[in-house]
Amino acid sequence: MTEYILELKNMTKRFSGVEVLHEVCFSLRPGEVHALLGENGAGKSTLVKVMTGVHQPDKGEIYLDGKFVSFADTRESRQMGIAAIYQELSLFPDLDVAENIFVGRQPLAAGGRIDWRKLYADAGNLLESLGVRLDLKQKARSLSIAQQQMVEIARAFSINARILIMDEPTSSLTLNEVADLFRLVRRLREEGTAIVFISHRLEELFELADRVTIMRDGSYVDTRLLKDVTRDDLIRLMVGRTITDLFPKQDVKSGEVVLKVENLARAGSFRDVSFELRQGEILGMAGLVGAGRTNVARAIFGVEPATAGKIQIAGREVAITSPQQAIKLGLAYVPEDRQLHGLIPAMPITSNISLPTLFKYAQRGWLQDKVERKATYDAALQMEVRANNIWQMARELSGGNQQKIVLAKWLSTKPRILILDEPTRGIDVGTKAAVHALMSKLASEGMAILMISSELPEILGMSDRVLVMREGHITAHFSRAEATQEKIISAATQAVTSGSV
Repeated sequence: MTEYILELKNMTKRFSGVEVLHEVCFSLRPGEVHALLGENGAGKSTLVKVMTGVHQPDKGEIYLDGKFVSFADTRESRQMGIAAIYQELSLFPDLDVAENIFVGRQPLAAGGRIDWRKLYADAGNLLESLGVRLDLKQKARSLSIAQQQMVEIARAFSINARILIMDEPTSSLTLNEVADLFRLVRRLREEGTAIVFISHRLEELFELADRVTIMRDGSYVDTRLLKDVTRDDLIRLMVGRTITDLFPKQDVKSGEVVLKVENLARAGSFRDVSFELRQGEILGMAGLVGAGRTNVARAIFGVEPATAGKIQIAGREVAITSPQQAIKLGLAYVPEDRQLHGLIPAMPITSNISLPTLFKYAQRGWLQDKVERKATYDAALQMEVRANNIWQMARELSGGNQQKIVLAKWLSTKPRILILDEPTRGIDVGTKAAVHALMSKLASEGMAILMISSELPEILGMSDRVLVMREGHITAHFSRAEATQEKIISAATQAVTSGSV
């Protein structure tokens, strides 16, 4: 009798002759949370897709309860009790909670019609067994990200899942929502469910996981008990080197005010937002998810123009009503959701980078391919984008490399004000360090940076000053010396104003 519910032995997978998995081994025990850790591009997603039947390995064996199995597709893996919840959730927005849980598997009454009474009763019983409270008839589009995840988990257990794979489940959650999710994960673990947990937030792994398997460049590195390793051990195993400074912030003397916002407001989103941003400064904006930080950024960039208040650029009052106007004024905006707003996934690297500056490569209405190709190649090279070539589709790249493309795209506009919304969301420690080093370099060269982040270590490590938002308005502002994790959390959860500009 094996101690493992799932074993993968010597998993190897190639795409177009390129080996993305090389003899990777992984084991999972019943009732454990097993973290899967590695940089973007390390092969984690491919390994998960092998586990769930999306991809079939070119070499290697899969054992379930000690018996050899193979999955021709995802349906077969689900029938074996394996379910996955990905970072990009897959609910049907116009179906309600109960319908999403049993979509494609609705209970039928006589005559082949859906038995709605049984569907809602079964959905209610399932949510109750998980300790989750939701309105069964609420449409999925009106649910929070955390609530959508709960529905995905309920859907997984409606097919009697014994193995649950969670890919970056906390990347868009508030602190309270993360705590709720962790309580559910612990409950599932106690009931014997085996959980594969993927996260780039190392502090979460120490709080939740029992074991961790580290991957690097498509290969297996090691499996350790979390209680036997430190944060630095994990970073060294993951990136193959020691990262001495994750937050390489340079001391830069701030220059003149380049962006001034006075009493900015947008009905239903935020109100009375005022602050200044200086040349060479990194101004951090903290707060819980939904506090209004992204809405402020989108208003400044003209995506959702403000309905009241003033914006000044270099001392001159402007009315920004479109992104095109913002770009002409020297602003650039790297959005939070790179998949939806930052990239066109179905287009190649070169086309994504050149999008905001196409006019530079056009002559009499015709695109000069060679000029565009040279400029975008240089931009990708400068950002150290890892890809087969510049014609590779953006959707085929890891999250970290996609983020580098978005940064390369906006830096090609030569902005003087850069707005970064969650600049390191969903990317690995090595790439985070590279992005932070780039931010510090840009600030030292005189660029003004407004950085929105939900990661407090990033806010504290990279900001010259910190603003905190709560429920659509600024509740606090701190200097770098004044800012602490406790003060920021307090200001983000209580309607108080403290600190100094």
